[in-house]
Amino acid sequence: MVPLLSFLGATGHKTDEALMTLADRLEADLKKAMRAGDAVRVSTIRLARAAIHNLAIERGRPPTGEEIVEVLGHEMKRRREAIEAYTKGRRDDLVRKESLELAILTEYVPAPLATDELRQIVVEAIAQVHATDPREVGRVMSVVMPKVKGRADGNTVSQLVRELLGAGR
Repeated sequence: MVPLLSFLGATGHKTDEALMTLADRLEADLKKAMRAGDAVRVSTIRLARAAIHNLAIERGRPPTGEEIVEVLGHEMKRRREAIEAYTKGRRDDLVRKESLELAILTEYVPAPLATDELRQIVVEAIAQVHATDPREVGRVMSVVMPKVKGRADGNTVSQLVRELLGAGR
């Protein structure tokens, strides 16, 4: 049986140093937020840890550091979508709550790529696959996304790839 809670720091068994560092940080920040009475931070970290735990149960093993960052990225995407929906519904109170949660989650993921860095990666990928036509977006994306995983939004990357391939016509 796989010790599913080991990735959350429930045991002293460390299998992936980067993973344990992030898991330890989440646990320490949860304790700190509980002591400080920061209800939003406590709730956000608990939800993030629950999502990570659900992934561990689904996979039957502790998730890797990259998988944890991916889970946090999905949680951030949910918050962005909720902010958009609540903004349309004119629910400013919920927009503020979701914005705070998004800011908290942002602390645990790698910094996003700057536009210039992303553009350089896309240009290199286009050259690597010899893409010249907008119909080759999929080939370029398959090279770019593993390089930028967790550091750039797929929609942003896709838009940039389309722009660069369309400009090359």
